[in-house]
Amino acid sequence: MTFDSPLSAWQHAIECNGFVQDEAQELAIMALEQCHKALHEGRKSIQGIYLWGPVGRGKTWLMDRFYESLKVPARRQHFHHFMAWVHQRSFQLTGTPDPLQALARELSAEVRVLCFDELFVSDIGDAILLGRLFQVMFEQGMVMVSTSNLPPQELYANGHNRERFLPTIRAIEQHMQVVPVNGWQDHRQHPGQLQQRYWLREPGQPDPLENIFNRLTTGQAQGREPVEVGHRLLEPLQASDAVLWSRYRDLCEQPFSAVDFMALCDRFSVILLSDVPCLSAEQREGRIARGTEDGVERVEAGDRELPQLSVHDDGVRRFIALVDECYDRKVPLYLSAPVPMEELYTEGYLQFPFRRTLSRLQEMQLQRFGQPA
Repeated sequence: MTFDSPLSAWQHAIECNGFVQDEAQELAIMALEQCHKALHEGRKSIQGIYLWGPVGRGKTWLMDRFYESLKVPARRQHFHHFMAWVHQRSFQLTGTPDPLQALARELSAEVRVLCFDELFVSDIGDAILLGRLFQVMFEQGMVMVSTSNLPPQELYANGHNRERFLPTIRAIEQHMQVVPVNGWQDHRQHPGQLQQRYWLREPGQPDPLENIFNRLTTGQAQGREPVEVGHRLLEPLQASDAVLWSRYRDLCEQPFSAVDFMALCDRFSVILLSDVPCLSAEQREGRIARGTEDGVERVEAGDRELPQLSVHDDGVRRFIALVDECYDRKVPLYLSAPVPMEELYTEGYLQFPFRRTLSRLQEMQLQRFGQPA
C-alpha cells in the first residue's frame, strides 16, 4: 500500500498493523513530513534529515516510508552501494578537471532527493571523497535524507586525518536537520513467527546446514564447481542456481569486497555459511589497511596509525559487509557456528559496528524476513 506522506504511513501502521507508538519516532516522522511537504511545494532551499540512533529503532522503516511517498525524482541506496558507485564513476571520469563536481552535477540532474541507509565512514579514502562530494551536492541544492547509528560529530571518530573530514560534518549539520531516533525499545525484537537460520554445531558433529541445503535445493541441480565472483573464484561446499553454501574461511577470509557480495546477492536467493568461528580475539597492532576495498582508485592518505585489530578482524569486516548486503537485499543467510549468536564477537575494535550486525542476524531469524523457507 502506498501512502501520500510518511506521516499517513506511520499513522496507518499504528492503527492497523500493531506498531507501538514511540515518541522518538514521532519526532522523526514530523521532521520527515515537513521535508516532504517542502519538496512538493517546490521550495528552493530545503534542509535534509539525518536520523541517528541505536539499532532497531525504526530509522530505515521511517526513511523508506518517506522515500516511497515522494513524487519528485529520488534515489534510495544503502550507503556502501552508493560509495561503490562513487568510486567506480570517479574512475570513469578520470581526466575530467573536477571529477567529483562532475559526478555531483550529474547526480543532481537526475534526482532531487538522495536517501542513504546506514551512513558510516571508516576509511580515509571514503572520508576524503565524501568531504568534497557532499559539499558540491549541497551547493547543487540536493536534499539528502540518511540514517546512521552515530550522530554527525561521531562519524569517523578517531580516524586517521580526521581533521580533513570535519568540514563534511559541519556541512551535514548546516544542511540537514539532525534528529535522534533513540526510543527505549528495539522494534526488531517484537514477537513474530520464528524461522531458525542460526545453528550451533558441536565439535565432531555433522554440519546442520547440509540438511538445510538439501531441503532448499530439492529438484535443483547441485554441484561443487567454482563460482566466479568478480575477478576471483569461490570454492563452494555446494551450490545450485539459487542457493550458495560456503565455508566462512572461503568467503570472509579471502580478498572479496562489498561489491563481490552485491554480485552474490544478485545471483543467489539464499546463502548458507558454515564454520563461522568465534570471532573475538586479543587485539594486535595493525600493519596494513583493513576492511573491504571498494575503491577502484586509492586516495593518498599519508602516514597512518592503524587501530589495534585482532587476528580475525579482516574477516569480521567482510562478514559485516556480507550480513549488511543480505539484510538490505532480503537474502536469507543461514549460519552454523560453535557458539551462540550473542557470543560471536564480544571483544575487539569492531564491537560497535558488530552490534548492528548482531541485531540484523536476530531479525533474520523471523519468518517475515526474506522468503519463508
